[in-house]
Amino acid sequence: QVHLVESGGGLVQAGASLRLSCAASGRTVNSYTLGWFRQAPGKEREFVAANSWAGTGTYYADSVKGRFTISRDNAKNTVYLQMNSLKPEDTAIYYCAARSGYGAYRRAEEYGYWGQGTQVTVSS
Repeated sequence: QVHLVESGGGLVQAGASLRLSCAASGRTVNSYTLGWFRQAPGKEREFVAANSWAGTGTYYADSVKGRFTISRDNAKNTVYLQMNSLKPEDTAIYYCAARSGYGAYRRAEEYGYWGQGTQVTVSS
């Protein structure tokens, strides 16, 4: 069992930066793919970024490519999402997710473990 806890969300103005963290416990996630998803009010949960185990692959949604960076620290069992040049349309609850194995996993149903989410609000 993997327990995930996100942190780092908040209220910022457009153009600002935030870094989200997701700490995993219960199991070492070195061999897991770790991802970030987000869900805005009235919308479905959507893929943001993913990082396969050992950094073998990194994937981004087109909407965040060039602005967001996913990284992981296996020693700390933690994955990060650095978000730069934030836009109002980035406003959402951001969720960390994990699954065993590696690959370009972009669908929420492909992940078995989820955090509780952290709110990111970007004002214009």
